[in-house]
Amino acid sequence: MKILLTGIDGYIGTILGQELIKAGHSVVGLDTGYYADARLYDIPNFKQPGIIKKDIRNVTKEDLEGFDAIVHLAELSNDPVGENDPEVTYQINHIGTKNLATLAKQAGVKRFIYFSSCSIYGASDNIVDEKSPTNPLTTYAKSKILNEQFLQSIADDTFSPLIFRNATVYGASPRLRFDLVVNNLSGLAFTTKEIKMDSDGTPWRPFIHVLDVCQAVLIALKTPTERIHSQIINVGDTNSNYQIKDIAETIKKTFPGCTVSLNKDGVDKRNYRVNFDKIKTVLPRFSCKYDIAKGVQELLDIFTKANLSKEDFESRKYTRLKQIKYLKENNKINQSFFWI
Repeated sequence: MKILLTGIDGYIGTILGQELIKAGHSVVGLDTGYYADARLYDIPNFKQPGIIKKDIRNVTKEDLEGFDAIVHLAELSNDPVGENDPEVTYQINHIGTKNLATLAKQAGVKRFIYFSSCSIYGASDNIVDEKSPTNPLTTYAKSKILNEQFLQSIADDTFSPLIFRNATVYGASPRLRFDLVVNNLSGLAFTTKEIKMDSDGTPWRPFIHVLDVCQAVLIALKTPTERIHSQIINVGDTNSNYQIKDIAETIKKTFPGCTVSLNKDGVDKRNYRVNFDKIKTVLPRFSCKYDIAKGVQELLDIFTKANLSKEDFESRKYTRLKQIKYLKENNKINQSFFWI
């Protein structure tokens, strides 16, 4: 299958591109390159796919012709970046995605896998599933909801979207993100020996390893279209709902000599547990291969091999908001986040 992977130079995209190639797909990436200079380590036998260097807001129909499927990752990727500039986030994450999907349909692309997020559930005392009310608390999450609605509105016999609501991702990637909680707390443990938390650790959150996300995509691409047409699926495992303080304790056990400190005055309103039964029904071959303990051990091994320093851990290259601010302050991108 010929696949366009948007956001190929990001945290997930770098890994997913290689997994798609290994599975025998023909892969072309599309990425504007905000995070392309981050590289914590090298992937053995890395195969460089072709890249279209372009902002999704500037994509044309001609860019998309000839592809069997699009896997769409290329959006501003977390809550802090979104809240830093809500209007630009809306323009990129919603209007950009809407433009991409519209042109994809016009270009004859039959399949469109969209990466939404379990963050759209926001805050809930109950265990939520795909039928539960959504409660997006941030610009990032609100854009995800708008995109889900738009994609389902244009689905028909010629265009089949699949919406993955991913749990919070963790795990190793050359373009690692230290603004994701498991990666962040593991980086703190390795570089400072203190797992210092911003919250009291009580919020619940579902988690999934980056390779398990890749596995879900690979299985979906082999699944008959009619089985997954216009579906919304939570991607993760019900057993991988954790309180943040329990994540910290697992990391403490793995990284020798660490202490944990909670911020009892810190409040994180994002609190939700997610049911993942549907994915086992719709994609029965899917099951998570990683749990937090295994993923944290992998991070320790990677940090050790890469000789991760405190300077690297705190650098702009591995934190989305720091990198975006750097690009703006140094006149690399303008106020609308287009390259100058």
